[in-house]
Amino acid sequence: MSVSQKHIAHELLSRAHSPDTADQLFTERIKQKPLYLRPTSPTPADNRSRRRLQRLRKKEYFYKKQKPRPLSAREKRVSGIHDIPKEECKYDIFKGLHELWVEYMQEVLDIKDRKAYNYTPVTPASHGSKLVSADYHGAKIEVVRSRCAGRVGVKGIVVRDTKFTFVIVTENDVVKTIPKEHTVFRFTIPTIQHQTNNGNDTTHGLEVASKDLVFELHGSQFENRPVDRANKKFKWKNVDYL
Repeated sequence: MSVSQKHIAHELLSRAHSPDTADQLFTERIKQKPLYLRPTSPTPADNRSRRRLQRLRKKEYFYKKQKPRPLSAREKRVSGIHDIPKEECKYDIFKGLHELWVEYMQEVLDIKDRKAYNYTPVTPASHGSKLVSADYHGAKIEVVRSRCAGRVGVKGIVVRDTKFTFVIVTENDVVKTIPKEHTVFRFTIPTIQHQTNNGNDTTHGLEVASKDLVFELHGSQFENRPVDRANKKFKWKNVDYL
């Protein structure tokens, strides 16, 4: 096509419009009009990649909404999540935990602020279920009976209460694992009775120390985790294995 030959669209516009208007319309509508190109059709490989990407996105979204899987027993052992560092296995460190546990047990048994003239005595029938469902981390226990004679007399503060064992720290900063089966543990809870001068509940009353409460815990009847014991019902059982 020669340079002097005009575009067919320009010739058609010249027939309907003036020369200036035809030049303007040709420049804006035809010469400078963008040309949109349609991409070629995707190949089967592209379709497969697109479907795989959609599956990965759905899977990622599902994992975000899903709760994390709990660790297995093997993974817990490998990670050491329940291991107590040796530098922290000190009897003096856990004394504070024992003091908190004593206050906790006094509240559980309703003996923390009881009055000398009006209180409910602690009996197995009234407080047995509370003792069963209580937490014993921080309790100071002593082995009083056991089929293994070497365990009798061992005492310390409970640092871990598992389903079948008590892990304690002795006064010599030694960590020992005591099985619950065929073992009787003893622990003591100190009590304080408040006595007033005139029998009235005033803030100027006198505190009179009473006899401490001593309990014996039969480990064979106590083989449950602290979490499982919270909703466990208390049942009377005969103990004749020792």
